[in-house]
Amino acid sequence: MKTNTMKNSLLLFLTAAIWGVAFVAQSVGMDYVGPFTFNAVRFLLGGTVLIPVLLWKKKNGNFEKTEENGRGGETSGDGRRTMFVGGICCGCALSIASLLQQLGIQYTTVAKAGFITALYIIIVPILGVFFHKKVRSLVWLAVVLAVFGMYLLCIKGSFSIGKGDVLVLLCAAAFSVHILVVDYFSPKADGVALSCIQFYTSSVICGIGMFLLETPSFQAILSGWIPVLYAGVMSCGVAYTLQIIGQKGMDPTVASLILSLESVVSLIAGWILLGQALNAREICGCILVFAAIILAQLPEKKHVKL
Repeated sequence: MKTNTMKNSLLLFLTAAIWGVAFVAQSVGMDYVGPFTFNAVRFLLGGTVLIPVLLWKKKNGNFEKTEENGRGGETSGDGRRTMFVGGICCGCALSIASLLQQLGIQYTTVAKAGFITALYIIIVPILGVFFHKKVRSLVWLAVVLAVFGMYLLCIKGSFSIGKGDVLVLLCAAAFSVHILVVDYFSPKADGVALSCIQFYTSSVICGIGMFLLETPSFQAILSGWIPVLYAGVMSCGVAYTLQIIGQKGMDPTVASLILSLESVVSLIAGWILLGQALNAREICGCILVFAAIILAQLPEKKHVKL
């Protein structure tokens, strides 16, 4: 495995770990504010905490090397246009996915929502085929293994499709689109800049829904400041930026498999922070998902011609 691939994999795993813990923050935060308000505030925080980083990068000329700027440094007019278009596209997909997840959880169980959301690890390679992305047979095997692991992790009892399940399934599709959009634009723009634009775009979209469909209260937001702050600074500002940087040059299917570990981390976080113990079935699911991640990253055997 190449050094860059290992580095990117670790960044994506760290992203999944932060997101996994964010499930606890998200659950607690919803006790204070509605889904549109929660997402609008956290995305606003996520974009704002990246401003000092962008100013530092601009001062030191420390922008990432991209297809637009060659060796790094500030991008040209066309590069900036690509960066803004990419950030807006990422933000639209992110806001839609996050809102669908928040709305769906209100009508279905968290266990079902976790499994259905994880279906993006299947949707990503399927969508990738339409964009002429080749998927190795080993990765397809890992996808099947990961889905079975997610089933053991999240599904308890009978599986039926309801209103909430449909909403979360649409959320999984939206997250799949987000992963592919990031995969397309991340080589063309600085990761931090792209992430910052996507957060402000998401905040505006969720903010419109907040004022139209909810009654936002500054006092309610302050009451839930701890989960909102974690979701904004860590889950958004840090994790989504790590996702964009980590996905650069990575197979989107492998990236989606690593990111799916957020469900495993969320179970561990629930066990440690909320006292929710793992049973034997869930532990088996954890093992299968980790095995799928390793399997997906094994190098393909090269056939040597004699």
